Amino acid sequence: MTGSHRAATTTRRGTGGAARDRRSGRTRIRIVLAAAVSLLVLVTAGAGWEYLRLNGNIDTFGADGISDHRPAAASDGQNVLVIGSDARTAGNSELGGGDKNDIGRSDTAFLLHVYADHRHAVAVSIPRDTLLTIPPCKLPDGSWTETRHQAMFNEAYTVGSTAEGNPACTQNTVEKLTGLRVDHTVVVDFKGFSALTEVVGGVEVCVPQDIYQKDLNPGRATRGKRLFTQGVQTVSGQKALDYVRIRHGIGDGSDIGRIQRQQAFVGSLIKKVKSDGLTPTKLLPLADAATTSMTVDPGLGSADKLVSFAMSLKDIDLNDTRFVTVPWRYEGARVAIVEPDAGALWAALKADRTLDGQDAGGGSDADGKGTDASKDTDASKDTDASKSADEEAPAEDISATVRNGTRVTGLAARAAAVLEASGVTVTGTATASSQDHRTTVIEYGPGREAEARTLARLLGTGELRSTTGGGLDVVLGQSYADQAPGTSSGADSATASPAPSEVPAEVAEGARTADEDLCAALSYG
Repeated sequence: MTGSHRAATTTRRGTGGAARDRRSGRTRIRIVLAAAVSLLVLVTAGAGWEYLRLNGNIDTFGADGISDHRPAAASDGQNVLVIGSDARTAGNSELGGGDKNDIGRSDTAFLLHVYADHRHAVAVSIPRDTLLTIPPCKLPDGSWTETRHQAMFNEAYTVGSTAEGNPACTQNTVEKLTGLRVDHTVVVDFKGFSALTEVVGGVEVCVPQDIYQKDLNPGRATRGKRLFTQGVQTVSGQKALDYVRIRHGIGDGSDIGRIQRQQAFVGSLIKKVKSDGLTPTKLLPLADAATTSMTVDPGLGSADKLVSFAMSLKDIDLNDTRFVTVPWRYEGARVAIVEPDAGALWAALKADRTLDGQDAGGGSDADGKGTDASKDTDASKDTDASKSADEEAPAEDISATVRNGTRVTGLAARAAAVLEASGVTVTGTATASSQDHRTTVIEYGPGREAEARTLARLLGTGELRSTTGGGLDVVLGQSYADQAPGTSSGADSATASPAPSEVPAEVAEGARTADEDLCAALSYG
């Protein structure tokens, strides 16, 4: 009996131990789950705090300085103006020298066109000494300047003589020059550039010859220390800044030569970032470095918008990321834009044509690349009422007349050339019944609104008006004359000659890709 009791007791103790083990196991599971949830919360909170911190870093410039007379927005692609500022404020003077109370200036600038297929991009550099028209820009007191002709491009950034510069004026000037709407503007100063190169662990560059301090600062009495040794090397921080800013001692010492080295540097930077992985985890440290010394338009004024824009570039191959300089020639010590070559380049970008003539307008084929518009199927031409009211029609399906409603000689021919370069059939050009049209009007008959929208996009401007007739008629106003490259009131027909139907061969052949040999074509001359 004693043994039975002991057995029973042992059995009861064993059952209780198992229960305790089960409770202990459930407790451990709950602890693990709680820890996992806590970790997830902490990570999520950390990301949230990171985004909040980045948002606090970002400075924006006022949209009230952006012109009211702007080109029409592109359907799906984007144009981003990138300005390198040599402002001496907020610690930048230690990196670039100069008077810390000096006004902000633009050291370099390029317009990045991201095609609608999000698989191609081209950056067009505009030399800072380029002679062009600076349209009216807003001053700090709220007034607006008068239009300035034959002004240097980098003078737009100094309008108002403020320490932070005037990015809105530079944006207005680029829109005036190109006829393309600038969707976003980004200004990066010395500190931001320097920090960015350090975060990525340096950028590989090629130096064609030994470079000394006197090459960076020609005013020095002696050659000074050697800053760079000839050959391929990795640079970051101050040394990276010296590399992209150096002008003398390489090639012909021109700003054009410096632009070519800057293009090679940006290509190498993109290559490094993509090789590290274009993920939010990798982008956040880059964004932190960049945003500490970055000024953007209000449309990019938050961390999520910046990271989202960067992520939208992830599918662009290095070979499909190209760099060119606007067609140019020397005019004394300055740079003049060559027409109609530049006009052909802007027209190609507006039509989402790559430099080699490929349609990158967002269509897709087997490998995901853009397809030629001539391959559109009947399905793409469907006019079902369920389609969006802002839908466009393929340019190849459009026929229209073009009339000049201004006193700018040759404007109708120039607009016709832009439209024909995109595939539109222009059935005739003429002078409108009056030449005092301020805005461009596109009159369309029943069922042709989609075609009218396409014309407005290709021209960069246009108010749509429905008519009872069945035609499609473009009446050009001063809005088109103001933005059309190479036109001015009273210009003769030679000055306003039509742009060619494709990008000139020398422009396309002179383009640099992001994966090109680092030591190739580093200097003009």
